[in-house]
Amino acid sequence: MKIDYGTSSIYTKEEMDEAIEKIKEHFESMDGCELYSLSYSSDDVCIDKENIEWINELKRADDNSQVFTQCIMFNSSFRSPLKGGGGWDANEECTWSWWLARSEDGEWKLMAWGY
Repeated sequence: MKIDYGTSSIYTKEEMDEAIEKIKEHFESMDGCELYSLSYSSDDVCIDKENIEWINELKRADDNSQVFTQCIMFNSSFRSPLKGGGGWDANEECTWSWWLARSEDGEWKLMAWGY
């Protein structure tokens, strides 16, 4: 799998790796899918106040009392299961975005993923 960390003045490679591990953990539950790449979106996306507000709205809908102050987004490319099934079209290349959030220097929580 290829990882593109891009350029960030907000997050270190280690912080990005912590977020990537959360994505990989979830991806393992996607039976038959093969992850090709992850790429960091940009600092502009991550510091956008509207994105932080949106993440906190998701948190409220999930009854989570934590207030998130940081978010990070990665784009991915992966292959769906060879034979499809479970809502997947067979052997198709897919691109998804993965949104994670945390409180200042806390642990990343996977909040949203998909098209």
